Parts: sequence; structure tokens; C-alpha cells
Amino acid sequence: MIGAMAAYVRVVDAVNYRIGRVMMWGLFALMGILLWSSISKTFFLPSLWTLEMAQFAMVTYYIVGGPYSIQMGSNVRMDLFYHNWSPRKKAWFDAFTVLLLILYLGVLLYGGLGSTAYSLGYWGDQPLSYFLGLVSGSEEIGRLERSSTAWRPYIWPIKAIMVFGFFLMLLQAISEFFKDIARLNGQEIGVQRA
Repeated sequence: MIGAMAAYVRVVDAVNYRIGRVMMWGLFALMGILLWSSISKTFFLPSLWTLEMAQFAMVTYYIVGGPYSIQMGSNVRMDLFYHNWSPRKKAWFDAFTVLLLILYLGVLLYGGLGSTAYSLGYWGDQPLSYFLGLVSGSEEIGRLERSSTAWRPYIWPIKAIMVFGFFLMLLQAISEFFKDIARLNGQEIGVQRA
């Protein structure tokens, strides 16, 4: 069982590590958008797309980069009592809290799928069957949702990115749970990179 968990951790950590390293460069895309926004508002006519595109870039940056942050242990943690605990007690606590995170991410993923289906013109209450229907050809894309701003971009791409990020985060949370289970058994799986 530990071998299967170790293989899962290796694959998920490697994928999220690479995606996270790419997402680090997303900050420069966001800075470029905001720089252009400032320049266009100062010297030219203001661009309609910059504010919303900056929001989309920021959402992509932190949602898709989130699993990398969890993997590196750089997420924000309230460390009032935790630092004094033994490694075994930390592993028990981490295993319990990551189970809550997995539940939360599962709800977010399901809600994100429903919201993405809605943005693709699906009005029903079964988003999973809708996406399976899109793949099989029994469902069609309806009227696409657009933002209510002056630029009016389609909303489905950013919702799809959010679903992708939630999925990656769920996979990483399961990986962290497996690492905690291994620590409770006195083993260490996964490689922490610096």
C-alpha cells in the first residue's frame, strides 16, 4: 500500500511542481497587464480589457499555483501550538486537517463544474452528466455566459481554469494526506524541493 501511495505522491508532486514553477512567471504577465493599464490611462485612451484581464491573471496565478504552495509548505499557517508538538502529533493533526481540506476542495470542484456548465449554456442540475454528454456528443454548448462589463469577455475560460486549479489542489491535498499517513507509520515519502 505504501508503494502505491509513494507512486501517487511522486507523480502528483512532479506534475504540480512543474506547473507551479511555470505559474511563478505568471506574476510577470500580471505586472505587464497592470503596467499597460497605467500607461494607457495616462497617455492614451484607457483600455477596457485591462482590469478584468488582470483579475483573470491573478485568479489563474493563485488557483493554479496553489498546489505548488501546499507542496512547498509555503501556505499560511497559524503556528500557536504546532511548533512545540512532536512529529507524530503534527502528522495526526495534519492528516485530520487535510481531510477537511479534501472535503472542502471536493465541494469547490463540484460547484466549479456546475458554474462552468452554466457558463457554457447548461441550465440543468447535473453538471457531470452534461460534461460527459459533451464528450460523447449527446449534449451541446448553449448560449455562452459573458461578463456584464463594457469589455464583455466570455466567462467559461476562467471558470475552466478554476476547475483545473481545484482539481490539481485536490490531487495535491490527497498527496499530502498520503505523506502524513506514511509519517504516522514512521516512513517518509515524497521529496521536498527547495
